[in-house]
Amino acid sequence: MNFQQLRSVREAARRSFNLTEVARVLHTSQPGVSRQIRELEEELGVDLFIRAGRRLTALTEMGELVMPIVENMLEESESLRRAGQEFAKRSSGTLSIAATHSQARYALPGAVRDFRKHFPDVRFNLHQGSPDQIAEMLIAGDADIGIATEALGRYDPLVALPCYRWTHSVVVPNGHPLLDQPLTLEALAGHPIITYIQGYTGRTHIDEAFATAGLNFDLVLTAMDADVIKTYVELGLGVGIVASIAFDGERDTALRAIDAGKLFEMNLTKLAVRRGRFLRSYVYDFIETFAPTLTRGVVEAALATEPGTPIVL
Repeated sequence: MNFQQLRSVREAARRSFNLTEVARVLHTSQPGVSRQIRELEEELGVDLFIRAGRRLTALTEMGELVMPIVENMLEESESLRRAGQEFAKRSSGTLSIAATHSQARYALPGAVRDFRKHFPDVRFNLHQGSPDQIAEMLIAGDADIGIATEALGRYDPLVALPCYRWTHSVVVPNGHPLLDQPLTLEALAGHPIITYIQGYTGRTHIDEAFATAGLNFDLVLTAMDADVIKTYVELGLGVGIVASIAFDGERDTALRAIDAGKLFEMNLTKLAVRRGRFLRSYVYDFIETFAPTLTRGVVEAALATEPGTPIVL
């Protein structure tokens, strides 16, 4: 049994049993992948995959049982490799962060800048995606840290720690009627609305507020990021609801922002890491730079808790 066999099995399951794609990811040949899988099956004495001719179509019952073990063995080997790197080069390497657009665009830049002053030899990989995609990247080992407002706390393999709270703002063009009256849900519902897609940046709280008030609203356009929302507000398609941090008065000169903190529930951004993943020292330093309350001791204590344990700081 070797790690290449385990990687071939894992990637076959991840890539929907497409061995051509597995070969591409592992930088080898398709026959080589097939051979690695077959050799492991022969050593174990069981089939891990259901086959239709030469094609893999699904995991067998034994394959379903073995896959979490394979994942764990590969994750442990990666942790061992990272531990070696940590000892050899304690202040250099790569830091992979997965975040939503709003976090990557508005919340992270200051922390990255400050961190780089102390760790100039650390390189960043910044991945953007939906909260669920961020969770999947963390679980797959493709990211060290995940940052989002939605979803991260629902995944047992992850520890999701509270970072900071924030509110929404309503953005309108200069001279808009909403600027001349108190902002209420009723007044807001009288205009076409542009905001985030489902599952992004506090959208759940927006929908809940209107539903609780018994109000329907005209949702004319949704997008993943605030810059797109603001662009269409400038074009006159409607009023926007965005994260307050996403409005910059110096840059967004064609727009005005109205605080909507009293209309919608406060939002909580969380930072997540995977249980059992070895984190290099500078990862803890970056976490504390981004969220000063999340010291190394706090993060390590959270990682030691059982899945499902509420994290209270």
